[in-house]
Amino acid sequence: MTDNQMQDKPYFCPNCRSNRVKFNVVTTYSQSFMKDAITGSVTVQEDPLQIAEPEPNIQCRVCGFTGNELRFVKQAEREPRQNTNPGQGL
Repeated sequence: MTDNQMQDKPYFCPNCRSNRVKFNVVTTYSQSFMKDAITGSVTVQEDPLQIAEPEPNIQCRVCGFTGNELRFVKQAEREPRQNTNPGQGL
């Protein structure tokens, strides 16, 4: 997992408003490299380093919408999932 932990709260895609379960966390990396000025071939390539972000970016795997985590959490709070199994929670 990344340094910026995701919240342990339900998500709901604010775009398609159908997905509550399938998501990607999107991270950003920086990778240094050097090229030969004549041939253009890569001569040195460093390992990629993850760029620290204040809040994770989440992508809906249904519609592809990407936004900050808070948008997905707030949408789930506005439209909470109703328990459809009457035997649960008794």
